[in-house]
Formats: sequence, C-alpha cells, structure tokens
Amino acid sequence: MTYVKDGASLERSKTDDPMVPDLYEVKSLLRELDDTFTLTVSLPGQMEQFRFSPGQFNMLYKFGVGEVPISISGDPGATGELVHTIRNVGPVTDAMSYLRPGDMIGVRGPYGSSWPVEAAVGKDVVIVAGGIGLAPLRPAILHCLNHRDQYGDLVLYYGARSPSEMLYEREIERWRRRGLHVEETVDHAEPSWTGHVGVVTHLIDRGDFHPDKTLAFVCGPEIMMRYAVQALTDSKVPDTQIYVSMERNMKCALGFCGRCQYGPVFICRDGPVFPYQKIAPYMKTREI
Repeated sequence: MTYVKDGASLERSKTDDPMVPDLYEVKSLLRELDDTFTLTVSLPGQMEQFRFSPGQFNMLYKFGVGEVPISISGDPGATGELVHTIRNVGPVTDAMSYLRPGDMIGVRGPYGSSWPVEAAVGKDVVIVAGGIGLAPLRPAILHCLNHRDQYGDLVLYYGARSPSEMLYEREIERWRRRGLHVEETVDHAEPSWTGHVGVVTHLIDRGDFHPDKTLAFVCGPEIMMRYAVQALTDSKVPDTQIYVSMERNMKCALGFCGRCQYGPVFICRDGPVFPYQKIAPYMKTREI
C-alpha cells in the first residue's frame, strides 16, 4: 500500500519485523487540556484488522524526531480509528502536538497486558484514576459500559490537581447517564468548583461497592497508586482482586533493551497492567 504526502510516496511496511512501524494517517487532533491532546489516526482500508485489549499500548513514531509509548485510549469495540490521549512532556510528544489531518505517523503495536475485563464479568468494577491515568482506563470503562448488563456496580473515583486539569469532562457526564457512578475530587479547588477537595483515596474510604465481589483497576502517579491500593484493602477489597498499570521509560516494547525493567519484570513485556500481588514488593521499595 502506498501513500502520497507532499508529492512523495510513502510505502507502508510489509515486513513482519516488530520494530518497523506501520504508517497511519492522522484524522484529528483534539486539545483536551493546555498540555494534553487526543490524537486519532487510521490505517486506510485496514483498520478492521486492528484489535486491542483495554490497557494495552502502542509505540508512536514521529518521523525525524523519535518514538514514545502511549496507552490506547479509544473504544476497544470500535473499528475505523485508533485513539491516543497524549501529554506533551518532551520533544517527541511536542512534535506530535503539531500534527494535522492528513499527516502520517508511525505506529507499532498493540503491546502489553490488559485490564481483566473478562474476569470482572458478574462482579463490581471499581476504577481509580489520577490525572492522565484516566486515559489508559478509558477503554476498560467503555468496554464495561458497552456490556453494562454483564457487570454489577461500576464506580469511577477520579482525582486531578485542579478542575481545569480534569480529562474527558463532557464524556464523563455521558458515562454517568449510561450507568457509571462517578466521584471526582481535586487537590486545589477553583471558585466555580463545588465538588470534593482532597486526594482520591478519601473517596474510596466511603465507597459504595461490595468488596468481596469487586475487581479494582488503578492507574495514576505511582505514589497515588500505592495509597489507593491501601485504601482499597482497608475497605476489604482483597489485594488479589486489585490491578495496577505501571509506567516506565519504554524504548523497544519487546523486552530487548531493558530500559523498563522493574525488579524482575519488564513493564513493556510483562505489563503494563499487573496484578498488584505480583509487584507489591517492588512498589514498596524506593528508587526502583
């Protein structure tokens, strides 16, 4: 398959080499926050072949700049497009923030483990997100809402630094109408904010769910996840029913380079989603 951009032909890779990206076309770039945007891309005529599980990630390549790992944040049940919500934190993501419809970007993936949405069937699902940690959890939320009759209570506890830094605010309202119970909190309120103020773990303390039949999915800053796990176990959720998504500087996505080693595991190959019990000793160790 050949694409033409600015008079030059771009040939999509036909190799099975996992280190070679496929060429995807940018469909849209939506500014979510001052430093965060959602990028939607597609592979013309072949998107129906792309399947991913909630929690997996892709390697996105900006030609001439570099490659970064980004969690997939779209609907796993949808076809025709691939969605990533990206925070602008370095030269590669900064270059991506200037992409426009029709531009091309390299994509490798999907990679990694996923949220156990199948194991959660028949159970309550409690989702704890901090900041942009909501983006890797969005596919799990959408999957559960798309199969609402298969799950018990669906609860989202979401914390951000301030009201102006909360992701997907309009979409969260739609999630509420579809049966997701949402509790939000901020570290620092603004004059118009009338909701909770404080850390997200305080919401868990008074949560309305059935601990013995709950699966909990947690994603956010590492310190927030440690305290969230503690709040969940204090609320009688067994630690065997808690899953966390870890983040490290991934370069190859295949466990070759060792950049994302975390104790005895590699985040790219063995994660990013882990049963909490598997990595609990390392989450409690400083400087890993």
